[in-house]
Amino acid sequence: MRMRAGKRRLWQWAAGGLLAWANSPDVSIAQEPWRFLLPEQRRIEIRDPSQMRRARIPASMPPPTVSNLPDGLRQQYLGLDDAIQISLRNSEVIRVLTGVSASSSGATIYDPAISNTQIDVERGRFDPRIESQNDFSHFEQPQAQALPPIGPPVTAFITGDQNDQFRSTTGLAKTNVLGGTGSVNYDINPFRTDALGLPLNSQTTTATDVRMTQPILQGFGPAFNRAPIVLARIDTERSFFQMKDSVQSLVRGTIEGYWNIVFARTDVWAREQQVRQGTEALQRAEASLTAGTLDIADVAQARTALAGFRATLISSQASLLQQEAAFRNLLGLPPSDDLRFIPTTPPARGRVQPEWYGLLSLAEQQRPDLIELKLVLDADYQQLIQARNNALPQLDATALYRWNGLEGRTPDDRYIRSEDGAFTDWTAGVTFSVPLGLRAGRAGVRQQELLIARDRANLNQGMHNATHDLANSVRNLAQFYEQYLAYRELREAARVNLEAQFAQFVANQTIYLNVLQAITSWGNAVSQEAQALSQYNIELANLEQQTGTILETHGVRFYEERFRAIGPFTRLLPDRTYPRAMPSTPNTPMYPAGNQPSENTFDLRDPIARKPHTGPDPYIDPEEIKRLREEQRLRELQENIPPQPPTPELPAPAN
Repeated sequence: MRMRAGKRRLWQWAAGGLLAWANSPDVSIAQEPWRFLLPEQRRIEIRDPSQMRRARIPASMPPPTVSNLPDGLRQQYLGLDDAIQISLRNSEVIRVLTGVSASSSGATIYDPAISNTQIDVERGRFDPRIESQNDFSHFEQPQAQALPPIGPPVTAFITGDQNDQFRSTTGLAKTNVLGGTGSVNYDINPFRTDALGLPLNSQTTTATDVRMTQPILQGFGPAFNRAPIVLARIDTERSFFQMKDSVQSLVRGTIEGYWNIVFARTDVWAREQQVRQGTEALQRAEASLTAGTLDIADVAQARTALAGFRATLISSQASLLQQEAAFRNLLGLPPSDDLRFIPTTPPARGRVQPEWYGLLSLAEQQRPDLIELKLVLDADYQQLIQARNNALPQLDATALYRWNGLEGRTPDDRYIRSEDGAFTDWTAGVTFSVPLGLRAGRAGVRQQELLIARDRANLNQGMHNATHDLANSVRNLAQFYEQYLAYRELREAARVNLEAQFAQFVANQTIYLNVLQAITSWGNAVSQEAQALSQYNIELANLEQQTGTILETHGVRFYEERFRAIGPFTRLLPDRTYPRAMPSTPNTPMYPAGNQPSENTFDLRDPIARKPHTGPDPYIDPEEIKRLREEQRLRELQENIPPQPPTPELPAPAN
């Protein structure tokens, strides 16, 4: 009795301590004793942001603005091939160009390897399984025993026999590709008791059995049982082609961002020339006003035009900064640093004549989005196999064969055992089950057949969309190239017109409005020519993306990086290597290397030639002013115009 009371106190102490550990301090065990089984969250617990993981902050300078244009930056020439290589090297998370910015596509180089792990998950169903269960038992059940009617007045007493038992069951089971499950099990059960009168004490029973369960209808067949593995492989392929599609967008965006910068730099140059020409025109107009050959209205008009040119220049400079920032984002670089990239690859000027049916054939085979739709259709057919199998009745065959054994020690202390294989069991049976009508199974088959019809229509629609995308790209190629030729001709004509109008304005033979229009037309023509040629080069890359061959065209391939992770023997043996990521290789050079800025491809020359002089204003030639005054005086004499009051002389040039 003393021992039992001590055990009771020990259990009470252990249970109380465990409950106290499991419950929060704000609620006592006496109030809510069930909290040990169902703990509750009584508070909203939010960590301080400073306790969370830190993100790497890239080194970056303050971004440039139109109010604070960078000065003194180191210039680095950058070819288009080098730009693509940088973007591919920094594409752990794949970015795409979105307007004047870049953003994450949501795809990473780790996605295919992550999907690939599901193949082993599905294969694990066929791995052999070892199970072992070991139980040690001690039984001591009290029971009442009656005494004979003779003797003391006590007529009964309580006693109990001690029984010790050990049971071990070990088995090896495996599922085969036909859907059946086979197993081999070994069971041993030693037993000993202090009861009297048993023929064997202790005794050990053993049993070795072979079991087999094989589906005959539902669940039968390699195609059905391998379908989850095939679906996992298809998901891995889909993940790869989704990643490839994002990388194609990355390469195409890099090319677009590169040519956008070339156009923006050319546009800034043209607007700077407009400002320079407007400044010169204003200063000439002011000088002519001083000379009496123009009135105040012409000067006001020139000043207004110059202010407009300056406003346009600010917009062009802001656009260039935005394009450079988007390009840096796409390349995986910080928004700004001490480098300024200067594009050096000249844009392509030759006309490309694509072969229409070849484009359609390439797109049908190579476009990642069409390949993904084909993989969806492949997955549908695997799921149709599963649906048809699930619509079958359940018919399973079972078989069991067992070898039984017994050994033990007799009361006279002899050890005896049964002969091997002397006692056997066997069982064979068939289990059949089917819902009347098979309504759910048949509905599943119909649903999957309809899904196949739907996804086949989606594939055809995807090819239909690809055809229109290619047609639009072919039209754009022709349009941009023809516009480039037209704008190039317009720019040459505008240059001649500007030189002529400015010469006549200097000679006071035309009004300033004609000069203003000539300056505006020339600047717009330069910008439009650069924009059309840049759009043409961008559309060449877009056509490669529409056919799904832009990576192959640029020599970009994918390779498998591997890493070490836990192997089949867990931590008992060294780790094994597994797929980790699928980065891309560097691109093969395909663009001509340049040794000067790309915008120099265009005719970037000042359309107005100036004579060198040493006057107080670099845009006013005193000798030309004297010539203008003499021409004005002679014209007045010829037209009998009364002479005007003399105008003040210009100050002498400073030494």
